Amino acid sequence: MSDLFWLTDAQMARMAPFFPKSHGKPRVDDRRVLSGIIFIIRNGFRWCDAPTVYGPHKTLYSRWRRWSGKGIFARMMAGLAASHGEEKTVMIDATYLKAHRTATSMAVKKGGRGRLIGRTKGGMNTKLHAICDSQGRPLDLFITAGQVSDYIGARALLSGLPSVKWLLGDRGYDADWLRDALQDKGIRACIPGRKQRKAPVKYDKRRYKRRSRIEIMFGRLKDWRRVATRYDRCPKIFLSAIALAATVIYWL
Repeated sequence: MSDLFWLTDAQMARMAPFFPKSHGKPRVDDRRVLSGIIFIIRNGFRWCDAPTVYGPHKTLYSRWRRWSGKGIFARMMAGLAASHGEEKTVMIDATYLKAHRTATSMAVKKGGRGRLIGRTKGGMNTKLHAICDSQGRPLDLFITAGQVSDYIGARALLSGLPSVKWLLGDRGYDADWLRDALQDKGIRACIPGRKQRKAPVKYDKRRYKRRSRIEIMFGRLKDWRRVATRYDRCPKIFLSAIALAATVIYWL
């Protein structure tokens, strides 16, 4: 099949340092299994519908669950993104990801964090918060329930901001505490003021237009069907799907 996805030698070489060590019996061919996993995540197929050329679907699913549970794919994206080289501008934004009915069980396991799925005007959603560089490449990702405010995502991502000169964000991030925190880091905020502010906030309108790149990034991530629609109940596994998509699109 000509539309099947296969990782190249160069892509495998960049991913290999993040693979866990094999103990005992050697792992099944990494290229074949990972290519099959990417094919499923990108096209939104059920695991049992994986093309036979990738091997048994149970092997694909087992590898996906095991490595996602260990945070392999999230660390892979973070490790590759660490070489971004951005020194001037980063952007922050959030987007909704629709939760499929198979993922919307709201039951919480004892001691667990829940599903990170919440009810919004658009239905049951998970919210993806992201930081990207001036080229629109994701640097850091964080998910919450859909009804959680942008401020919560900003607080979670604030400590991981690289040393840059500017942060671009929309009105949803207009808060005095955030502007003060950025100032403490030596970062200038390019964020429009909310309409209810008594005193208008000045910002660089020309620079602000570049924020469209993070919107384009979200659009490209949502081209992967298992990112645009959440089928996984476990939030850690769903975040792994987002991280894997970001890795393949931007960092390989």
